[in-house]
Amino acid sequence: MALTFLDANGMTGPELKQLRNDLSDAIERKLTAADMAKLCALPEKGGADTIRRWEVSGPTLAATKLLRVLAMASERYPIMEKFDIFDRHDVREEDRPAKRAAFRAQMRDEVRRRLG
Repeated sequence: MALTFLDANGMTGPELKQLRNDLSDAIERKLTAADMAKLCALPEKGGADTIRRWEVSGPTLAATKLLRVLAMASERYPIMEKFDIFDRHDVREEDRPAKRAAFRAQMRDEVRRRLG
């Protein structure tokens, strides 16, 4: 699947659905629509229904921006350029893979923290 939402202004419904699956794999826990609502800071009441609608029509731009960041918890998505401090001259090339892995682990921890 193309990762168009990483560079474009919006995310499609199928991309959101795929992201839910990819984040589930990353944190080794099946994410529900209610979990995704929590990640998007939607109200507990009705939030899961909003996610299910978004999985058809696509989320809001504000939610897409947040989801772009959280997507980095999954190996299936690149680390966004503004977060990629690992290719700098002061990071030894042989240290970069471990630093990227640590960053992804930190992102997975952030997803888990947001879920409570």
